[in-house]
Amino acid sequence: MMLYVKLVISMIIWGGTWVSGRVVAAEIHPVSAAFLRFAVASAFLLVMAMRVERRWPRLALRDAGWAAVLGATGVFAYNILFFTGLKTVQAGRASLIIAATPAVVALLSRVLLREPLAWSRAVGIPVSLAGVAVLLSRGDISSLLSGGVSPGDLAIFGCVAAWSAYTLAGKQAMARMSPVSAVTWSCLLGDAMLLPPAVADGVLAQAAGASLLIWANLLFLGVMATGLAFIWYYQGIRAIGAARAGIFINLVPVAAVAMGLAILGEEVGLSMLLGGAMVLAGVFLTNRPGRPGRLARPTER
Repeated sequence: MMLYVKLVISMIIWGGTWVSGRVVAAEIHPVSAAFLRFAVASAFLLVMAMRVERRWPRLALRDAGWAAVLGATGVFAYNILFFTGLKTVQAGRASLIIAATPAVVALLSRVLLREPLAWSRAVGIPVSLAGVAVLLSRGDISSLLSGGVSPGDLAIFGCVAAWSAYTLAGKQAMARMSPVSAVTWSCLLGDAMLLPPAVADGVLAQAAGASLLIWANLLFLGVMATGLAFIWYYQGIRAIGAARAGIFINLVPVAAVAMGLAILGEEVGLSMLLGGAMVLAGVFLTNRPGRPGRLARPTER
């Protein structure tokens, strides 16, 4: 039960990243914002690792490849796309686009990792995605086909691909590394990848000129959203699998919409309430205990 509580809290924290990221993106360039976020996160995680494991987090040579993949997908690619998208896309809309991630994770988990797909999970995924469609279209599904996709939306869709790869790679890394070590090394290596383009982007000048509000948001993004939430998410992947942990991502847009209403005064209509309810119903179905059905055992005919 405590694991599920941690996953839910992580999703609420990540819901807040869309509001926080929108604030940072308005003042700092995407690459520099990503680097500063993970510089903060890396420092916090090193302290956390020393407390939890009572030593510098080790990285075996055979695990270095997985750690680099985690850094490249979940830190480098995701966060450049995250801050790029939030320059032009509203926080609430961006969080709703990212809700497509669990379906991609579940599908790839089934195909690549052979994770079981019980009937409730097979039903829950499309219910969640249908709820996202209702939210995005404000109740008019046909508008999704005629409205087009902006460059900012494409950047956020890129986050879906990056996070799906990160989740699946994390499942493999968890077989060898502790959650604290995996997150710490992925942040260190990902931030190292961000350093050269950030220096070229003038990160020092931007950091020196940033306001207290920007630094407060960077601390939230680095410590809470990266340090704590990433560790809890990895614990979920190790315990219940990539597909079931990934479906919790559907809670992120619900949290983001609620924060948008409370903090930014965004309007919440009937279609948003309906879509949010469908997303939550999909999360419940996907995590309902039960035996895998025929979908989970394709070799048994």
